[in-house]
Amino acid sequence: MHIILSPNFDRLNNLTDIKRTAIRTIELEAEAVSSLIPQLDDTFDETVEAIAACQGRLVVSGIGKSAIIAQKIVATLNSTGSPSIFLHAADAIHGDLGIIQKSDVVIIISKSGESPEIKVLVPLIKNFGNILVGMVGNISSFLAKKADFVLNTTVSQEACPNNLAPTTSTTAQLAMGDAIAVCLLEKRGFEISDFAKLNPGGALGKKLYLRVSDLCSENEKPVVAADQSVKEVIMEITRNRLGVTAVVNAAQKLIGVVTDGDIRRMLEKTDDIKKIVAKDIMTMNPKTIGSSEMAVTALDMMRQNSITQLIVIDGEKYVGVVHLHDLIKEGLI
Repeated sequence: MHIILSPNFDRLNNLTDIKRTAIRTIELEAEAVSSLIPQLDDTFDETVEAIAACQGRLVVSGIGKSAIIAQKIVATLNSTGSPSIFLHAADAIHGDLGIIQKSDVVIIISKSGESPEIKVLVPLIKNFGNILVGMVGNISSFLAKKADFVLNTTVSQEACPNNLAPTTSTTAQLAMGDAIAVCLLEKRGFEISDFAKLNPGGALGKKLYLRVSDLCSENEKPVVAADQSVKEVIMEITRNRLGVTAVVNAAQKLIGVVTDGDIRRMLEKTDDIKKIVAKDIMTMNPKTIGSSEMAVTALDMMRQNSITQLIVIDGEKYVGVVHLHDLIKEGLI
């Protein structure tokens, strides 16, 4: 059995048996992935081209652990714009072959390429006339010989001490599937906006589609005139609970903001506030963001400027406030 030793051998001597086994496993799996690079030949290009030209879907099948890898590859392909479907090899020969349509490309994943279910399934697919891709760890196998294209995922050994449990082999399969998905993604010009349409759920989806206008529309719109008293300013900030109010001129154009901090700094300087108005204590040229900007952009601006709210504008028009709490509530932080 070939075992890779970490370059820092002295450090390994001080590790527990558990950590040493973990390091060995990770090193073997890393080797399995890197060994795929010299195995990429023109067949890989031809496989990607065939899938990209496919007018149907990509059907990915396997048995055992390879079937689980097939499901993950299908999920990645679907989320990146390549319509795909999973077909369990055992179910396929018991009625599920109807899933495969004439225009589909089929990938069968197998380490040995000799599983009984694979040997039954392959001739049936060939009779249908579909393009068959074999992702296989034995290029002399039945699957490799019958496939139109062969993707070589051969590994030198499993990470399992008995060289039995699928570990490095399934890691190699997964990496090859990711390589196919990313190549198809780039070939089809798949953009961030496309990803957002297919992945709208969770924090990731919100980062891709949630805009500032979606957040500020739910908030109050605190605003005072430039000549309104400090008491009125405080009442406006308190009523809307955003820690800030916009200050506008007679033409309703934004000219500044007053924050909780501005109020505190004013009180540190004077107790006589009767004659002070909004324009006397406001911050001019406040940080603003367009209503059509992405919410994640607002988060970046707040972080860069160490602030908790931004004034939202549409052109020169004041339309509201987006607060750090809005971003926290949406799970962007």
